[in-house]
Amino acid sequence: MSRKTFDYICTLITGDFSRKTQGFRNFRFGDKTILALEDQVAVALLRLTTGESLLSIGNRFGMNHSAISNITWKFIESLEDHAISHLKWPDPEEMATIKAKFEKLQGLPNCCGAIDTTHILMCSSAQPNSNVWLDCENKNSMVLQAVVDPDMRFRDVVSGWPGSMDDSCILRTSGFYKLCEKGGRLDGQMELPGEPAGSVVREYIIGDTGYPLLPWLMTPYQERDLSPAKAAFNKQHAAARMVVQGAMARLKERWQVLKGELWRPDKHRLPRIIYACCLLTNIMIDLGDTHRERAPASHDHDDGYYQQFSNVADDGAVAQRDVLCQFVSRLGSKLPE
Repeated sequence: MSRKTFDYICTLITGDFSRKTQGFRNFRFGDKTILALEDQVAVALLRLTTGESLLSIGNRFGMNHSAISNITWKFIESLEDHAISHLKWPDPEEMATIKAKFEKLQGLPNCCGAIDTTHILMCSSAQPNSNVWLDCENKNSMVLQAVVDPDMRFRDVVSGWPGSMDDSCILRTSGFYKLCEKGGRLDGQMELPGEPAGSVVREYIIGDTGYPLLPWLMTPYQERDLSPAKAAFNKQHAAARMVVQGAMARLKERWQVLKGELWRPDKHRLPRIIYACCLLTNIMIDLGDTHRERAPASHDHDDGYYQQFSNVADDGAVAQRDVLCQFVSRLGSKLPE
């Protein structure tokens, strides 16, 4: 993180720091020196980026582990209050830019984002006598669902659901799904250039085979022995989905508190920790700070988890995917490698 980004984050939460009884307090280092705002932000970021235990970080600074916990939590609460403008659904002008990028890079017209889920592992002893958090890999986890744009910026996030739920079920319980079904999102249409008159496609996002095929959610073809056109569509579809896979992998790589088993997580606080990490990621993107990060070794953000499959398909969505398939197939030779 650049100094510019760090200073911006400090500026965002400085109001809470001045109201010590409501926000940050006079925490002290081991030598009794009071931690300034910048010190407390640095401590919280250290906790989120390294994933080290509260005890380990406390020992570094001669502080009680409870103080590290309080500082980190107050930082997260303050981000929720003051940084929400960095994680929002695009306005029409932003959406036009997003759709143009998806079409230029992957030939997918009117595409508004990519969706995926990832598992955040939890210490097994944190949820005693309950199998609801036990996922298909026999691990205790919480699921994060996210929609991202071509710049790997998080545009909609949902977390808090246990690892035992599949992708399709989590989608259908989300506010995002309800908004799309009611026409509150992804309701715009465009006429495809060069296609027969009346060939239009609705705004949509893309997802893998774990999701249902819906008018606003395009998934790949699943049948065997695909035609050349369908194979070309699946290829471009998979290439475009790399943005969400990369975003999830980078999220876990940058914020190590989400990578590996979290130590004794509070299932009520964990979704807010995940949300804060998404906010911080977007802040870094918005301030042009992503060039400093180390790229993850792989985009496989859920190593060891099997691919899910859904056979749910809306008739109108099937027709729209076929129209897109033909368009992408004809455009394929003009796309960058």
